[in-house]
Amino acid sequence: MKEIPTPTFALSPVLLPRGSLYRSPNPKDDTFHTENQGLEILWAKNLDEVRKAQQLRFMVFADEMGARLNSSIPKHDIDLFDDYCEHLLVIDRGSRRVIGTYRILLPTQAKRLGGFYTDTEFDLTRLRNYRDYMVELGRSCVHPDFRHGGVIMALWGALAEFMQRNKFEIMIGCASIPMLNQGVVTTDLASSIWLNLKKTSLAPINQQVTPRLPLPINEHTENLKAEPPALI
Repeated sequence: MKEIPTPTFALSPVLLPRGSLYRSPNPKDDTFHTENQGLEILWAKNLDEVRKAQQLRFMVFADEMGARLNSSIPKHDIDLFDDYCEHLLVIDRGSRRVIGTYRILLPTQAKRLGGFYTDTEFDLTRLRNYRDYMVELGRSCVHPDFRHGGVIMALWGALAEFMQRNKFEIMIGCASIPMLNQGVVTTDLASSIWLNLKKTSLAPINQQVTPRLPLPINEHTENLKAEPPALI
């Protein structure tokens, strides 16, 4: 199995194989188990494991959600960020399938690449002083047969442990919101979510970012109930 690039950031020796940066000092904790739900969570250590995550992403984003993906391998969601990212996987212990995934881009890898994925969607100038402490989360998805909450909780538990161990402070990333409602493209849902978040969760001005392609806001949707997207 072909090994993919090893992350190189100050907290870890560069000669360790992919995935070994995140292991617990206790070897028994290399793989996380959630016994009552039959799940294992681990960091991908080779390209074959990453390919399984990319297949799941294609199934969810393209086949289920209708995203148009340009990929070098059929039925895989692959982009230029993947080789620079760490890939977190949730495995169904019965079938050994990858049923959930997240990818994580570390600050040193982002520098090697020229920026985060989020830089392509937002102007992050006001966050420039935080870049050495930020990690980017993305491409999160869960297999439709396993959307009972346990998979996403397993992913977030492993992410929290990773952040604490490596002393990172900030998570960033992009969330996708459906723009298609009964076959019609509309900004109503996105507008409603934005207007609600603007009231309750807006960051201080010195930490705000701006979209590179502004969303046409429909002010008449302000009182609509904003349902969070099913996938982050």
